[in-house]
Amino acid sequence: MQTVYPPIEPHAQGMLEVGGGDRCYWEACGHPRGEPALVVHGGPGSGCTPRQRRLFDPRRYRAILFDQRNCGRSRPHAAEASTDLSANTTPNLVADIERLRIHLGIDRWLVHGGSWGSTLALAYAQSHPRRVSRLVLCGVTTTRRREIDWLFRGVGRFLPEQWQRFREAVPEAAGDEGVVAAYAARMEHPEAAVREAAADAWTRWEDAVIGHEVSGDPRAYTGRPQRDRLALVRICTRYFANAAWLQEGALLERAHQLRDIPGTLIHGRLDLSSPLETAWRLQRAWPRSQLHVVEDSGHTGSPSMNECLLAALDGPAAAPKPA
Repeated sequence: MQTVYPPIEPHAQGMLEVGGGDRCYWEACGHPRGEPALVVHGGPGSGCTPRQRRLFDPRRYRAILFDQRNCGRSRPHAAEASTDLSANTTPNLVADIERLRIHLGIDRWLVHGGSWGSTLALAYAQSHPRRVSRLVLCGVTTTRRREIDWLFRGVGRFLPEQWQRFREAVPEAAGDEGVVAAYAARMEHPEAAVREAAADAWTRWEDAVIGHEVSGDPRAYTGRPQRDRLALVRICTRYFANAAWLQEGALLERAHQLRDIPGTLIHGRLDLSSPLETAWRLQRAWPRSQLHVVEDSGHTGSPSMNECLLAALDGPAAAPKPA
């Protein structure tokens, strides 16, 4: 069973000016004249990782990775309290992707995203359908308010002790529904200790959910360097408090705009963070997509999910039959 391709270093990289003083890091790996493929990372605010380079056959693909605004190697960094995030919105991230495509001289590209990255990939593809050759999405989300409410309130019925600690860290929240907004406010507090405590509580909750899943890493979030955690939580809370600046259900309602784009949706049956319903509804609204349900996987994946993803990226003909 193939896991990922061997480690690889970029053959090109740079910083893209996206306006207002924000600069996004990008890199290109694999075949310089290969099939273009874009990686849209999760989070929001996680940044790309070297492992994501290894999902693509370097003999076939020109893989492009980029760090979304204010995270990873992009600048200014959200961990700095002085960094203005007012321009860090979904519409602007969609514009950043299109700006990057033009900058790199790419006509059309395969777009791959997971978790939050699937939301942003869908938003981009619906805005620029002629620029997307194929979509490959894992851990499918559309960042509807009901999805956000599930992750930061509803799933607490499975983890009541951890949920109580998460809730008690923001006693000022206006009811349980106001928890995310309360964390977002704390991440803008002038005192570093307040921001750090909020980031610690937020990532402990995220890890409690992930760690409860099959193959879940119980330190997936708390184990990150403090600077990365601060940026992640500051950006996450901002996006989720604003429902990612998307009209509720819009990405599902506009799925018809993907009618000319083939797509592969890969989702774990045991995904506690993002239940299968969203991927199922998206597939039903998007006839050119196929949904592969991975029986042994949660949100963070499994060897069989990884195998399914590699098969999808290596070409539709190589992908397993849909579940």
